Amino acid sequence: MQVTETLNEGLKRGYTITVTAAELDAKVNEKLIEAQPDIEMKGFRKGKVPMAMLKKQFGPRVLGEAMQDAIDGAMNSHLETSGDRPAAQPEMKMTNENWKEGDDVVVEVSYERLPDIPEVDFSDVKLERLVVKADDASITEALENLAKTAKSFEDKDGAAEDGDQVVMDFLGKVDGEAFDGGAASDYPLVLGSNSFIPGFEAGLVGVKAGDVKDVDVSFPEEYGAENLAGKAAVFTCTIKAVKAAKDAAIDDELAKKFGSEDLAQLKAQVAERLEAEYQGAARAVAKRSLLDALDGKVEFDLPESLVNAEADQIAHQLWHEENPEVHDHNHGSIEATDEHKALAGRRVKLGLLLAEVGNKAEVKVSDAELTQAVMNQARQYPGQERQFFEFVQQNAQFRQQLQAPIFEDKVVDHIFSVAAVTDKEVSKEDLQKAVEALEEE
Repeated sequence: MQVTETLNEGLKRGYTITVTAAELDAKVNEKLIEAQPDIEMKGFRKGKVPMAMLKKQFGPRVLGEAMQDAIDGAMNSHLETSGDRPAAQPEMKMTNENWKEGDDVVVEVSYERLPDIPEVDFSDVKLERLVVKADDASITEALENLAKTAKSFEDKDGAAEDGDQVVMDFLGKVDGEAFDGGAASDYPLVLGSNSFIPGFEAGLVGVKAGDVKDVDVSFPEEYGAENLAGKAAVFTCTIKAVKAAKDAAIDDELAKKFGSEDLAQLKAQVAERLEAEYQGAARAVAKRSLLDALDGKVEFDLPESLVNAEADQIAHQLWHEENPEVHDHNHGSIEATDEHKALAGRRVKLGLLLAEVGNKAEVKVSDAELTQAVMNQARQYPGQERQFFEFVQQNAQFRQQLQAPIFEDKVVDHIFSVAAVTDKEVSKEDLQKAVEALEEE
């Protein structure tokens, strides 16, 4: 077996692998000898079938396996010797397309190797971590929002306004005929909640207790029930009560509604939650600063194939964001721009660098961390959790997609632990500006 280098340019590599006919024949014989003890054939006892007959009967079938094994073995041996790590699956092509048994097998192999990543001294990477404390004003604002979610409704005199609750009986008809799901009794509807079809709630603004009002509406064209989609309807509404919203008092009773013993404990929990939110936002800002610093600190050759694939993905994603009405891939080709390629180069470089740092630091994603990520994803599919778990178990590529961001965050935390990080206390508004600056980039 012979491996001859044909290309060595940057990260690109090319080789010709030649497996001689004699080597291939020896590989076939090896496989047949291995299988011989378990083979039965008419006229022979199990394991006693002559090799010549085995070769005639099974040789052509074994030949393909032997050929693949020989080529794979040569490739693996080459990668082990050279230390190359292909950026993607190597391309392989037989050059002698008219190959017949007895000929040598000649295969051309090409790939891009992953680059050698330089060592980085993180101790001189200077980063600033923003720290925000939950002040009294923020805690009060959060408590007021909680009070709004726990609001009650009390009977009022006069006409209904947005934000009021209307308690009513209603009956809907299309072309004079009632339809399934179009009637209810003592239904409490908050005007302005947009929980009914467009126009319904607006049609009830101004009603009073005791009124009977017909509300004319049209079902949306994309309405779920095909027999109602796009149809005009009339809802006869009998108003039983009009109620005004009243926010809950911020006191111990409110605290108990949210599982706290008293208001003091609720305030402490709110402060803790707010500071956790601030910490998460501050971490995102610090992470971007770190990635910017690493991008400017390290340079190495990038596999062209990875950059092009990432650029194509970026271009495709941005195109769909600009054309949200297109939900499939039935559209023309999308060309990646120089801007897309520049962003792709940054992502590929930082991805390779973080992977190398993580491997050297022996960063691992634990089973518990992966399980938690799977559970978080499963919540997006209520009622289909079991099917989702089965899909994850059977799909190694998807598990890898779930692991990737966890691994990256753990590597970033590792770098934070050795970099020169200083905390800077700022206001909530300053943190918000920093987060908005991230979103604008």
